[in-house]
Amino acid sequence: MNDLFKQMNLYTDEADYVLLKFPPTGITVAAGILAQIGDPFGAIIVDKDEVTLVIPVDVMDDFAKRLYDVQKSPDAYRLITLDIVLDFSVVGFMAGISRLLADANISILPFAAFSRDHLLVKKADFDKAWGILSGLKSP
Repeated sequence: MNDLFKQMNLYTDEADYVLLKFPPTGITVAAGILAQIGDPFGAIIVDKDEVTLVIPVDVMDDFAKRLYDVQKSPDAYRLITLDIVLDFSVVGFMAGISRLLADANISILPFAAFSRDHLLVKKADFDKAWGILSGLKSP
């Protein structure tokens, strides 16, 4: 696992993100907002109880008319992309990352894309998390 950590690059877009909770019927509205933004990073998660949309804070006003019936996360988040393409057979990669950040009392919201993983960390914890993860590349 240490070899993977050393190969991993980190990326951030320096944007602040917000999580929005829609009712289950809000999928079309949430998907429409994400499609209109069109820039990475964004995410939509649909489950049986809710629709969660992750968007940059700076576009909230653009969509205010469609966000009247949503709950907003109390904190802003920052993106850390773990920029390494992992085979689907890799076991424990995110567990190792999570453990390191948990030991530093940093909460994470992990997202898996097809080729790489992403973390959202509270804006207040970003510099600390970035430092810890950057330290994994050291020999």
